[in-house]
Amino acid sequence: MLRKQFSRRTFLKAAAVTAVSSDLFSFGTWSKQAEAAEVTVIPSICGACSAWCGMWIHVKNGRIWKVTGQKDHPSSRGRLCARGHAGAMWPYSKDRITHPMKRMGENWFEPISWEQAYSEIAVKLRAVIEKYGPGTVFYSENPKPTSRFYMPRFMDAIGAPTIHSHHALCSTARDVANKWTTGRMATADMAKTKYVLFLGRSYADGISPSATASLAAAHARGATIVIVDPRQNSSCILADEWVPIRPGTDLALMLAIAHVLIRENLYDVSFVSEYTIGFAEFQKAISQYTPEWAAEVTTISADTICRIARGLGANRPASCIEQGYKAPNGANYANGTQTFRMLACVNALLGNYNQDGGMKFPVGPRLGSLDPKVYPAPAKPKIPRCDGVGVKGEYPLCQTSQGIPHIMPQRALDGKAKAGFIYSFNPVRNAPDPQLMVKGYRALELLVVSDIQWSETAMIADYVLPECSFAEREDLPTGIAGGAPAVGIRCQAIDLLHVQTRSFEDIVTGLAEAMDLGHYFNFTRETLAEAMLKPLNINLDDLRRKGTITLPSPANSLQFHTDSKKVEFYSQAFADNGYAPVPVWQPPLSKADEDTFVLIHGKQGFMSHTATANLPQLLNIAKTYDLERLWINADRARHFGIKDGDLVEVESPRATRRIRVKVTERIHPEAAFLPAGYGNISPWLKTAYKFGVSPNDFTPHRVEAIAGHAMMMEVLVKVRKVVE
Repeated sequence: MLRKQFSRRTFLKAAAVTAVSSDLFSFGTWSKQAEAAEVTVIPSICGACSAWCGMWIHVKNGRIWKVTGQKDHPSSRGRLCARGHAGAMWPYSKDRITHPMKRMGENWFEPISWEQAYSEIAVKLRAVIEKYGPGTVFYSENPKPTSRFYMPRFMDAIGAPTIHSHHALCSTARDVANKWTTGRMATADMAKTKYVLFLGRSYADGISPSATASLAAAHARGATIVIVDPRQNSSCILADEWVPIRPGTDLALMLAIAHVLIRENLYDVSFVSEYTIGFAEFQKAISQYTPEWAAEVTTISADTICRIARGLGANRPASCIEQGYKAPNGANYANGTQTFRMLACVNALLGNYNQDGGMKFPVGPRLGSLDPKVYPAPAKPKIPRCDGVGVKGEYPLCQTSQGIPHIMPQRALDGKAKAGFIYSFNPVRNAPDPQLMVKGYRALELLVVSDIQWSETAMIADYVLPECSFAEREDLPTGIAGGAPAVGIRCQAIDLLHVQTRSFEDIVTGLAEAMDLGHYFNFTRETLAEAMLKPLNINLDDLRRKGTITLPSPANSLQFHTDSKKVEFYSQAFADNGYAPVPVWQPPLSKADEDTFVLIHGKQGFMSHTATANLPQLLNIAKTYDLERLWINADRARHFGIKDGDLVEVESPRATRRIRVKVTERIHPEAAFLPAGYGNISPWLKTAYKFGVSPNDFTPHRVEAIAGHAMMMEVLVKVRKVVE
């Protein structure tokens, strides 16, 4: 990198101008000095995905030289994946947004000053609030340590309650299900489990290094690992068994496993008696869901279902069903919320909560905050949200901490949303139905996007406010939940490469001052960081040196944070809002026939999403090994006359796209698989532009009734060979 900026030719030009003696300052001498320069090592947090792995950034001659994993960080444990290494090059991307930008026309932006940007945004935001009220303003983000504090405080200050994270496109069904079943999410104790069942989740594809290492360690010590997935994912190399399942039918499998556990008295009677409510109603409902019934629904044999149930029951409480994330139902199918309700209920039948080898509740640190007497906080808004979350008759059970971001374009078209702020989040490309996303966001009277590169969402904004990259800023400390609580921090490793980019707290503070709300931000980030660490007796400078500090583990007693303080087989909240109070069978909306496939998607171990696709180091891997291809089953391919590597046309009612095909026996006959990280359509993401196909092009916009997630795999496609 250094020599690319300062070549021999450049050196000779400079030497000629200044008449520098080659004996005193030759290119070779300069090169040796640069090579021998001191390396400084600075703690940071990786910015390539939401695992937030702790990393060390090694800086030489003022530039990032390399990155390594922090051994004390629970997510990295001394390792980084390919995304972490490639993400270190984001500061040097040619596709960075380098100035505040104002839309002047289609794909036409002009740079403006920060003062002009703040002034014009404030004028338009005030006009929206005065005309329509603050309830029509929303904020959507992929949360970062600093953004989680600053922008919600700004939204409180303007009286706007509608705040979203990206989770409705990821894990919302899981999170809502756990909230109303156990009160909080537990995670699989991979270090001690004897038998673990995965539903679609693949540690080796949606990588965090420590999770992948834990799976390998469990395999090495002889734990039984069963992976249920329509596709033989990359984690299956460490599994004892891959069980292909019809897409969207994991709920039926869970119902049948519960049936076997109860029928054969394999469940923990004592735990159920002491720590649960509603078991009688649950038992009655489950009686109809036999393994034979589930075999017809899932295409998994009744014998296999019984064998899995008995394996779980025989090894309890050191057995579990891993908690899942996006797959199979975090945001993918109409029955996703009830699927995760059942997952939590089966783990309760195993009596494995807070048991070694079962499901452990992570413990996080209790961070402090600013003294409200010195730094008064704005009042929390009392008005309804414009996405319907928490509103009776709309989405009363969805989490206000996550919301429903993908509903906002339709709300804009309906006149219920008028202004929006979006940070580090790309719903135009990462939510279903990009045409609706564009149409809806353009119906807003004001859309402000803050990002580091020209995402598809940035391309339709009225104003784009450029954030500096993760290596060019320090963020607030972040609490890390796990077996032991910890705190980590991202420190600034290099100077700003583009002086008109800013940290997000500076961006938000500038907006607040333009809105005459600067008195709510009369503190520095450092003051806030010190206040957060004060209850933990951690010194900020000490954290800056160490990167991660692990705290003593408190007593982790078995507590469920539901209204009843128990696992709720029967949910009164579900009943009160018209939903099935006990999990029952709910079919997915999409079932393949002889002419169609259910289109599923997922991550690859080196690629997170469309943002990382613009990193040339990662995209080159995909190009070299043809990893953007569509997977279809070998038997179905023969039926359609399709061979491996053929160009095919993929069609749904919403879109038709062309892509090369991977013919394989590693996928269920009724499923077709696309990797989720490709298909960028922003012309200013020059590396990733038009490489591959996005599954979101084919999928209609939908909002699941309970959790509000996007039902991203509820789509049927036809696949036909292109005759050239």
